[in-house]
Amino acid sequence: MLFDAALPHRRPAVKSEPGLFSIGTIITAANLPLDNSFASLPPAFYTRLMPTPLPAPYLVGVSAPAAQLIGLTPDDVAASLDILIGNAVPERAQPLAAVYSGHQFGVWAGQLGDGRAILFGDVAGADGPLELQWKGAGLTPYSRMGDGRAVLRSSIREFLCSEAMHALGIPTSRALSVAGSDQGIIRETMETAAVVVRMAPSFVRFGSFEHWYYRKQTDQLKVLADYVIDRFYPALRDAENPYAALLEEVTRRTAHMIAQWQAVGFMHGVMNTDNMSILGLTLDYGPYGFMEAFDANHICNHTDQQGRYSYANQPQIGHWNCYALAQAMLPLIGDVEATQAALDVYQPEFGSKMDELLHAKLGLTMLDEHFEADRTLFDDLFAILPGVDFTLFFRRLSGVRAADAGGDEPLRDLFIDRPAFDAWAERYRDRLRAEASDDVKRAVAMNQTNPKYVLRNYLAQVAIEKAQNKDFSELERLLKVLQRPYDEQPEHEQYAALPPDWASHLEVSCSS
Repeated sequence: MLFDAALPHRRPAVKSEPGLFSIGTIITAANLPLDNSFASLPPAFYTRLMPTPLPAPYLVGVSAPAAQLIGLTPDDVAASLDILIGNAVPERAQPLAAVYSGHQFGVWAGQLGDGRAILFGDVAGADGPLELQWKGAGLTPYSRMGDGRAVLRSSIREFLCSEAMHALGIPTSRALSVAGSDQGIIRETMETAAVVVRMAPSFVRFGSFEHWYYRKQTDQLKVLADYVIDRFYPALRDAENPYAALLEEVTRRTAHMIAQWQAVGFMHGVMNTDNMSILGLTLDYGPYGFMEAFDANHICNHTDQQGRYSYANQPQIGHWNCYALAQAMLPLIGDVEATQAALDVYQPEFGSKMDELLHAKLGLTMLDEHFEADRTLFDDLFAILPGVDFTLFFRRLSGVRAADAGGDEPLRDLFIDRPAFDAWAERYRDRLRAEASDDVKRAVAMNQTNPKYVLRNYLAQVAIEKAQNKDFSELERLLKVLQRPYDEQPEHEQYAALPPDWASHLEVSCSS
């Protein structure tokens, strides 16, 4: 097999005769009917290479729903440990690391690329092809000063949050598995290595386009844009200007995704252009966080000294990133006005989606005739919300009764300034009565919009610390809870409680 010499110690994958995947064939991780559409691009777009083996691998976790997307069971995945960690390569894999560039914290960083990710192919999934990547599988030509590895801590965080975000209904890459090794990796302290197998229809980024623009290689820029349109947006081929149509669609998807982040209190932490998906997916989970005590200026990444990626800044940074993509695509679009028109969809699309989500979170259905009053109601809510647990507030809001304050107490208990809450709650009740809201029906709808369970940092930390001692029971339990975020799950009530005092001291950074 090509590049075998680069991986002398890898254990061989199960051999299968290529092309014979009939209805009766048993598919495993070793004989997945892989393709690699990205490998069809010119060689300048990537470097072919093999993953670097890790000693004594062990399985940490598997996502059953993610496995199902590619026709595997958790047992199928677990039986392929060497493949999950990159010590063996599936029969049809064509491993490669992609090149891209990007703006990091608003500054042009030049060439970046897959510094610790290796794409090994794509497979037909239930909703279309899915690319599979190892993250943490060793050095690539794009690792720069890094070691090409991921640590167990950050791998568990990516695994859990990918699946949690999907369960919340937010566009995201997925995570199939985590596998670990006791090989030491130096970050702030000595940690151990791990590899996540993650999946997405594509890992092409805004920075993939910037790479060719800043190198003044318009031919390569066009190859990439045509690949993205033909594979993921074929309907745009009929547009008057397919490249302008592509920019507009990506801008729209990005605006919607960030509105969904804001609605659940999710903070990405590193919204660099190389971390922005051309498909509008949440990508590259590092120092993320879910809002606990509400603070619009909260910064979840302690590396972000200036607060560029704070919760309040995420919408405008999303817009900024779309401008960076537009600059890169301008040579293809060929017209400044058409480029600006494509970008102009961001603000109205974000505003419209945010308005839709806030109405749903408050259980309000009559929109147009109350538009201005509702905007004031929302603004005044966020004015009294600082210090109040974001997730618990919206979940408990469903208990408010339209007729009287009898259902307010669990919600009121979250506030220090209770008179301010009481005044706002009366206005909210007036608004509910204006549309003759039914308490029971409204509560059911709100509880399918406002999650009870999100991946709080301390929950991830507890699972990580146990996993570092080879106890994966908490990881498995937490994953199952997060896969049903809107259900009551009374047996897991502790996962929806206010965070303990020690949780406020947790910090995550770009190495997380």
